[in-house]
Amino acid sequence: MGKGSQLSQLKSAISQAGIAGRPPPSKKRKRSDQGDKEKKAAKLREIQQKLNPFDVKVTKLKHDVGGRKIKGVTGKPAQSRQAGIEERKRTLLKEYETKNHAGGIVDRRFGENDPSMPLEERMLERFTRERQRASKGELFNIEDDDADMELTHYGQSLSKLDDFEGAGLGLDEEDEEERRGAETVKAVHFGGFDDEDEGEEGEDGEPPRKKSKAEVMAEVIAKSKEHKYRRQAEKEEDESLRAELDADFDALQSLLYSAPAATATADNNAPEDKPVSELLGTKEKDAEYDAVIRELAFEARAKPKDRTKSEEELAKEEKERLEARERRRVRRMQGLPDEESDEEGEGGGRGRRRDKGKGGGGDDLEDDFYDEKGMEWAEAGTGIGAGLREEGVGSEEDGEEGSEESGSDEEGSDDEASEDDGEEGEEDGAWSDEVEEGEQEDLVAPPSSSSKSKHKTSGRGKSKELPYTFPAPATHEEFLEIIEDVRDEDVPTVVQRIRTLYHPSLAEENKFKLEALNNVLIDHILYITSPPSPSYSLLNSLLPHLTALTHKYPAPAATHFRSKLTLMHKNLKRGLSSNPLSPSSKTFPGLPELTLLRVIGLVWSTSDMKHAVVSPARLLMAAYLGLGRVRHARDVASGLFLCTLFLQYERRSGRFVPEAVSFAANAVLHLAPHGFAEGKSVPGYFPIPDFGRGLVLDCKWVKKMGLEVGKPELSRILGEEEEEVGEQEKLDLLGLAVDLLVRFAETYKGLEGFLELYEPIVKVLEGVEAQRLPQSLKDRLAKFTDMIARLLKFARQARRPLQLQAHKPIPIASYVPKFGSTTSNYLRHREADHEKNEAAKLRRQYKEEKKGALRELRKDARFLAGVQQLEHMEKDKRYGQRMKRVFGGIESERAEQKAMEREKARDKRRAGRK
Repeated sequence: MGKGSQLSQLKSAISQAGIAGRPPPSKKRKRSDQGDKEKKAAKLREIQQKLNPFDVKVTKLKHDVGGRKIKGVTGKPAQSRQAGIEERKRTLLKEYETKNHAGGIVDRRFGENDPSMPLEERMLERFTRERQRASKGELFNIEDDDADMELTHYGQSLSKLDDFEGAGLGLDEEDEEERRGAETVKAVHFGGFDDEDEGEEGEDGEPPRKKSKAEVMAEVIAKSKEHKYRRQAEKEEDESLRAELDADFDALQSLLYSAPAATATADNNAPEDKPVSELLGTKEKDAEYDAVIRELAFEARAKPKDRTKSEEELAKEEKERLEARERRRVRRMQGLPDEESDEEGEGGGRGRRRDKGKGGGGDDLEDDFYDEKGMEWAEAGTGIGAGLREEGVGSEEDGEEGSEESGSDEEGSDDEASEDDGEEGEEDGAWSDEVEEGEQEDLVAPPSSSSKSKHKTSGRGKSKELPYTFPAPATHEEFLEIIEDVRDEDVPTVVQRIRTLYHPSLAEENKFKLEALNNVLIDHILYITSPPSPSYSLLNSLLPHLTALTHKYPAPAATHFRSKLTLMHKNLKRGLSSNPLSPSSKTFPGLPELTLLRVIGLVWSTSDMKHAVVSPARLLMAAYLGLGRVRHARDVASGLFLCTLFLQYERRSGRFVPEAVSFAANAVLHLAPHGFAEGKSVPGYFPIPDFGRGLVLDCKWVKKMGLEVGKPELSRILGEEEEEVGEQEKLDLLGLAVDLLVRFAETYKGLEGFLELYEPIVKVLEGVEAQRLPQSLKDRLAKFTDMIARLLKFARQARRPLQLQAHKPIPIASYVPKFGSTTSNYLRHREADHEKNEAAKLRRQYKEEKKGALRELRKDARFLAGVQQLEHMEKDKRYGQRMKRVFGGIESERAEQKAMEREKARDKRRAGRK
């Protein structure tokens, strides 16, 4: 391009291209073709590009080769940018504009926008209009009864014809009918193209006339009418035949079921006078069939049943039934007549089963009977419905397991605990290490002397009639007042009736009453298991109710359980701080404490890693075993019971409890005769602070009396605080200690430190003087010693010495040289391995596509930002214009107002001058 301004450059370029100025008009110029215009436009575009060098982008190549065409060397960024903007306006802008818009479908159905029209009228009107649209234009609808339209055949009305004989449509000749029908179908349904020359000849030998469309349709309609009338005739004929058969059926039936005469002559015994069944030889089959029919007639049919009631309805019905029975009981006690009917009395549940073989009698007060459909309150494990059975007293299997396990606790056995799933919780915190000063407290506050005496004497005299309604106890004292005249076997019935009367679905405050009842049951269980006369049968019957209420309300139950555990921990710290060897120090738990720990294992889940109740209980039991000092054989019995609880607690989790194993080994040293003179000679490293306490079994007395090992009665041993423990009890405790060591060995045989744990214990068992023990305990000790020795042998064989962690050997690094076979640019990413080449190619493609996608997303975002900015600007512009109009109107009104005020002021001044 030349020098100068762009305008001068443009003029010179146009003049050089020969397109400057307008040529003179001529005829030849007018006949110029379109090619000159295209050439001129191309020259102008070329000049425009030369004037603006920024419209073309050229990528300089490092190594340019002549004659080689490379795509993408030159580009036109302005044009590509404008093309991208146009494409986004066509696609992205349309999506943006219709982003939050609803569809454009308009419901134009009749009555859809009329809310006053009922649905039935709306649907009826729609159906009518649809039928009208469907019938409109149906000219040849043979079902239409329109009077204005009439069907004809050859110019004659079909309604005036009596039959189709004259029309050439015979009804009797089937062959002729089929032939004519086939010809009509062939001619009408696109099958008569070959028969154009055939037809009836016209007059004077003229060629046959081709039928018109109207004539053909008339024949088709006539044929349809004929088939319709024929079907009607056949139907009428069938109906008449059926009516005749029905009329003759009575005579036929009398013939079938006629019986032969009792006395008949030779002439009367003719075959035609005999029954049909006898003539056919089916008399026996008919008799069997009649018997089956009679049995089916008398068979019981299914009866409709009532719907399944909800838990709330069942609870309400049971509450009303108990209240009604209580009112009847009170009226009977007062000598008043019963107002309710017998039917209502029969509907409720009763306490004992009525004797079906005897009548009611005069003494039958109907106050404690129950029918087979009712509910037996005396049995634990029943409820008022499916809901209470789920939450309440548990299943029959759970009750049996709880009874067996609680009974085993009384005898000190090591049966497994039932699998109860408790609520998960978190431990509130660690036990406080501060020493508590003061007197030791009981788990349950002792009741008043009057209520205590009444409760202890209840159930021994003549039993009173059990009421049906009770108040909800908030404390243990109130509960003792409620059951002061109730026998022990009826206490679960009282609890069940309280749960029924105060079901949570009946009132909102019943939930808090049942939570208080749960705490009362915990206190009562501790109360009834306190010495001197613990009642474990009542504990077994109350345990299902406690389990159900605890699972129903876990948070308040856990709080109450933890309060009891906290009190036990305080008593332990007070006993240890004052004098651990004093007989009055509660360094080992008694019967109520052991019962509470056992109930915790039955009610809550003991396999959780952390639990709000079980974790503190586990720590407390370990503190008893590790810190408590053995003073007499009752402490040994209590500690062995704690070891049994640990076995049941850790049955699933298998957590290692060293305190339990150490106490069981100490129990063997306390009770069994051995050759260890002092504590230093005892093998192992487990602590033995109370070695040589003087609790060793008197083997001479045992052999003299011929005692044998049995199950220890822990309830009797722990309950007799004033008496000394006998030799039989010591012998039973020694057998239990050996059994516990074996059970712990089976549990912990998979530990890494099993050898270090049980090698000294085996030496302790071997050091026991077994020849002085009874034969049964001697055999058991030898058997268990061999078993533990065999487990130690297997553990020793399975143990391997420590070694470094095994890992895959690290190979020596190999450096593959890069062979540059060519210096070409497109071969610089090539390698010898084909798979690596393909992977590298995919990575490059992915990288390029990702960069391109990010670039396009940025461009889309920039475009949408521009569109939104324009919208905001337009919105602000409209708002500004609207504000200007409003302010202009306000200013004009204000100006008029000021003018009026000035005019009024002027008038006042003028009036004042006058």
